[in-house]
Amino acid sequence: MSKTLVMGGTGAIGVYLVPALLRHNHEVHVTTRSDRNCDNSQVRYICGDARSAEFINRITSDTKYDAIIDLMSYGTSEFRKIHEILLNRTEHYLFVSSYRVFADTGTTPITERSPRLLDVCDDKEYLATDEYALAKARQEDILRDSWRGNWTILRPCITYSRNRFQFGTLEANTICYRALQNIPVIMAREILPKSTTMTWAGDAARLMAKLVLNGEARGEDFNVVTSEHHTWAEVASYYKEFIGLEVIETDLDEYTRVVGKPYPYQVKYDRLFHRILDNSKVLRTTGVEQSEFIGLKEGLKRELYEFKRNPYFQYPNLLVNARMDKVARSRISLKRLGFRERMTYYAEQHCLLRSIFDARAKVIALLPCFFRRVLYGTKRRLVAYFGIVAGIFGFVKRN
Repeated sequence: MSKTLVMGGTGAIGVYLVPALLRHNHEVHVTTRSDRNCDNSQVRYICGDARSAEFINRITSDTKYDAIIDLMSYGTSEFRKIHEILLNRTEHYLFVSSYRVFADTGTTPITERSPRLLDVCDDKEYLATDEYALAKARQEDILRDSWRGNWTILRPCITYSRNRFQFGTLEANTICYRALQNIPVIMAREILPKSTTMTWAGDAARLMAKLVLNGEARGEDFNVVTSEHHTWAEVASYYKEFIGLEVIETDLDEYTRVVGKPYPYQVKYDRLFHRILDNSKVLRTTGVEQSEFIGLKEGLKRELYEFKRNPYFQYPNLLVNARMDKVARSRISLKRLGFRERMTYYAEQHCLLRSIFDARAKVIALLPCFFRRVLYGTKRRLVAYFGIVAGIFGFVKRN
């Protein structure tokens, strides 16, 4: 029996990857940030920070792993510190990258040899960042430049499962949270006609499990995806049919303003591209047929119905919801939110946060250097918080 470590194995793909590995006769150890128990003697959860070189060094010293599957997301500097440990401590290291590393190919299917953003993009401001797509591409290069050849690069596309759904750049904590309250979401009309590839996480996990300790996979990269693709408008129709999600179209600038700072590059360098992927290489290597993949409509129906039976949300983003409600002229339910959360929601919806921080910045600019340092210390949070409360207390009482 092979022993496999899955790093970050409790997420959307991991919940299907662990059972897939068990079916392939692996003993599976899974890193997790919180304590977990399992009745299966072939599964062990290891609590700790899988980004920490010290933690990785300790667990891979204590146990000899035949394979390591790395589902973690790192900054490039973090990965440089740990990649040699991972390569040296296992027979087969499988690094989970992303389809997002690829540049725009129009409607031509993306193969493993398609150009990457890191290699062809001329946006100097973007290239100066370590945004997710660039970070994954740089980490791929670190592996290729290593003297070890026991790695495999896996590139899933957008995956969905019982605890993860995506629509444009919106996640389940916005999509499903609002749909179950019969409140619409917004979407840029420029995104809706673009093609996307969405793979059921169980299918992606099945492909990954078949590549573990596969001699043909070493030193290779694979698109672990379905070849089925749909427009975002079609995806919207599935969400409407299965969970009642209503969509209000907006222009791109308004959508980007609402979803916030983390997402402009994801919009510009992914969601505004047609994303049609070729999976012929992974099918040849694993022996899987495209006909064995679950179709998007059927898969979303099954997972969304399961979600509705047992709703699960990861920290609804109150700032995004507040801005979206202002555009959609709606309001999420605030009944289960605490006082501080309500304050945050109202302050963002009525632009008080921005006004307060702008005013504070102007005041600080006029102060001597010593007082600036004081205000930029821990006390600034209290100043901002009580400023918000004072500014909107009367409004909350009236509502």
